[in-house]
Order: sequence, then structure tokens, then C-alpha cells
Amino acid sequence: MEPVPVSVVVVSRARPRWLARCLTGIAQLDHRPFEVVVVACPAGCEAVRAHPKADEIKLVAYDQDNISAARNRGIAAAAGEIVAFIDDDAVPEPSWLSRLTAPFEHEEVAAVGGYVIGRNGFSLQWGAGTVDASGERRALSLEGEEPVTLHPQNDRAIKTEGTNMAVRRSILAEMGGFDPAFRFYLDETDLNLRLAARDHATALAPMARVHHGVAESARRAADRTPRDLHEIGASKMVFLRKHIAPDEHKRALARFRAEQKARLLRAMRDGPLDAGDVFRIMRSLDAGIAEGAGRDLPRMSALPAASEGFRPFTARPGAKHRIHAGRSWVRQRLEDEARAAVIAGETATVLSLSPTALFHTLRFGEDGIWRQIGGQYGRAERSGPLFRLATLKRRIALEGRRLSKFRNV
Repeated sequence: MEPVPVSVVVVSRARPRWLARCLTGIAQLDHRPFEVVVVACPAGCEAVRAHPKADEIKLVAYDQDNISAARNRGIAAAAGEIVAFIDDDAVPEPSWLSRLTAPFEHEEVAAVGGYVIGRNGFSLQWGAGTVDASGERRALSLEGEEPVTLHPQNDRAIKTEGTNMAVRRSILAEMGGFDPAFRFYLDETDLNLRLAARDHATALAPMARVHHGVAESARRAADRTPRDLHEIGASKMVFLRKHIAPDEHKRALARFRAEQKARLLRAMRDGPLDAGDVFRIMRSLDAGIAEGAGRDLPRMSALPAASEGFRPFTARPGAKHRIHAGRSWVRQRLEDEARAAVIAGETATVLSLSPTALFHTLRFGEDGIWRQIGGQYGRAERSGPLFRLATLKRRIALEGRRLSKFRNV
């Protein structure tokens, strides 16, 4: 069966370097056919125009701080049968799009969600989950690595993450896309509940993975410490107005405020915030909740068909992934080899191991090279042992087998 055409939508605001890195990662995907639609502010538009594949990218200029409205502009420009979403501060594994879209071969599947890896390159930031009408998420245990098709039940929807999800365009457009009342936060969760209300099936694909950097913004610092919770509070209030009865709002808001305050107190304990910061940020949350109580809830109208046809994006289907591994003191040679491999059309990981038990990190660089750095005896996956006795050859083989699950090693 021929894969259906897919549109990958990336929304970016005030993060041009992160956007460029995301596009470099997308250019290494093994999937075909797909197109790329970028919805961006002026700085993001310049980053796209400077990218080597600029002519293959559909670019939509948009300079408002509203991720839902921006995504809807991306959907309107998308000509694929499936629309996939990834954030500008995320990078996909080369196999991401193939695995994210595979479950659509089953006609009952309306949406698919993948897993999100955190900043260290190993820890799971978001896996399988469900969500209730108050927006509270609950982890869901799935067996194995194969995609699972799920239906909403017991008043809970299947949760997908906005940085790693895909939806049939026909369904998404008919529903009006994302609700622009959610300028930031809970936008995809609202869509999850609306899909559930129509009894649409959602598949979860554990091996469709993106690495999420969580870039600095006006709302959070580089270490994820909150700076302002206004829009989070506003979106939470809008969500409650849409999905639960008014007499349930007070209890849901109390739980939400307690969760946010606990998060801020942890940050104060760990150092980034002081007591004055906690007070100020909690005030921003309450102001957002008050604003969300009166925010207009627009009527959702169907989104139009794309005015431009499908614009294929040339990636790297079938490309071999090379692991350039060795001791930390030969890293420059490994870097040179990896760079040559990427230039030659392959994909590459530099695996640099010191004779220590240092924890590993795995990151994707702006130059298109994956880098896994750590100790020969150190922990990679955070569920693994603190100390792993292994020869250099054996450790390289072990990491190669793990990477081969996601890359064409």
C-alpha cells in the first residue's frame, strides 16, 4: 500500500535558530511523500528563507502569539491527506513520520500520537495517556512497542501531544482545527476531547518519537522554570467553560492552582525562584484565570482546502545511519567522519565515550549530527543501572542496538 501524502506543520515564534534546527532534522526523515508547512513570525520567516531547502517549504507569515490560530493557518495551507505537527524546539527521529502515520492505514483511526523524549535524549517526557473533561491527564500503560488503536471510554479522551501528533486533514478541517481561544496550553487537549465527543479512534505509536528541547520563551526559562502563567491560567479557564459544568469549576481550579503552586515551590527550593517570584507568578496565573472567564469562545468553522497543491519535500528515505564511535579523545576525528557522512546524504551519530560512569546525553546539532556523549560505564536510559561494567566494544554495540530501533543502522 502506497503511503498517503502528509503535511508536516511547524509553528514558530521568536525562535529562529531552534526552527532552523528542527527543519534540518525534518530533512533527515525517511518518509515519503510529505510536505513541510512553516507558520512563523518575521524572524522565523527569515530563518526559513535562509535554509538550504527553502524552495521546498510552504511558508505562511503570522506574527500573533496564538499557537491555535497559527496551526489553523498551517492546516489551511496543507495539501496532504494527513497533517502532522511538531514544535519548533523539537527534532524528530529519522523514522518519526513513517511510524506516526502508519496507523492511518486503518480507516477508523482519526488521529495518532507519538512519544516525546526530554532534554537529556533518553527520559520520556510524555508517553501514553488519557485526559478527562477538566483537562487532568492520567498515564496509560501500554504493552510492547507496536501502535495501539484506542477508543474514548469512561468520559476520558486519548491524549496526544501537540509536538508529536497527526490527524486526518478531512476530519481536522471539518472540525475547524484548533480552537483559537487557546492561545497557548490545552489546545491539543481540547481537540482530543472534541475528537472523543465524535467517538473517533486515536492510535498511540510508542516508537514514533521526537526529542523536545523546551526552548526558552517569555513564559519559561531555559531550565523550564515558569516566568509567567497568565496564558496557562486563561486556557485552563476556557477549557473548563467548554467541557464541564459551572458548579464544577471551583473544585477543578483549586486542584489546578495547587499543582501550579507546588511546581513554583519546587523551583524556589531548587534555586531559580525566590518567594517574591512565586507570589508574582501566582498573581499572573490568577489574572489569566480571570481573563479566561470572560474570553470570547469563537464559533468553530470548517477550514478551507489548500490554495496550493502538494509541494513534495525531499528528505532521506532509505538513507543509512552511521554510528561513529570511539573514545572521547578521538572525538574530533569522529566529528569529521560524521560530517562527511551527512554531506554524502547519510545520517550520523557521534558516540563519544570516556572511561567514566558519567550519565549519557543525546542531542541533535544544528549541523545535522546526533551526538551521544557519556561514560563507557555510565547510564544512558535513566531506568538502567548507575554503573554498567562493559568493554568499550561491548558498550558501543549495546548503544548501537538501542539506536537501531529508531535509525537505519
